[in-house]
Amino acid sequence: MNKLFVLIISLICFTYPAYSIEKDFIVEEFLLNKNIEKPIVNDNYNYQSTKRLPIKMTVLTPIKSEKDIFEGDNIELKVMENVFIDKKIIIKKNTICTARVETIIKNGMNGIPASIILGNFYIPDIDSNKLQNKYEKFGFDLSLLVYPIKWVLTPLPPLGSLTNFIKGGHAKISKKDIITIKYYPNQS
Repeated sequence: MNKLFVLIISLICFTYPAYSIEKDFIVEEFLLNKNIEKPIVNDNYNYQSTKRLPIKMTVLTPIKSEKDIFEGDNIELKVMENVFIDKKIIIKKNTICTARVETIIKNGMNGIPASIILGNFYIPDIDSNKLQNKYEKFGFDLSLLVYPIKWVLTPLPPLGSLTNFIKGGHAKISKKDIITIKYYPNQS
């Protein structure tokens, strides 16, 4: 019985690495044939001027981390007020803009909240390289309440683990939330 067991374990140990290498080649070939759109990366900031203008926006449709929204989805935003440079309007109020849902992190155990990260903002007639490229909204954080309770209950073996089932809040971006991103007009 022991020899059979050793033989089976040996076969698994020696054939699994070969199988995983073959799988990597298949995945690599699959990805090479796909057009993957790269996000806009701002590599050349000159640090000469730190002048920045806030652009206040709100979403047109509410977003919730637990609903049918996925990473890569584009959402529409509306500018809440005019943006001026030297008494000249560069972005008018009620201009429709877009952003991409970059990351959705689901709420986790021990009170860890969910979060939604928006990026790749596009505003008509504005260079996207001159925009701050991220906005993050968190859900309600219960971890500051859960961890002290967990520490108190840990000496009683099964009770400390029960706090693992307490989840954090869902992230929501409603029409009332003000999304503020920065525009750097003097950036080259």
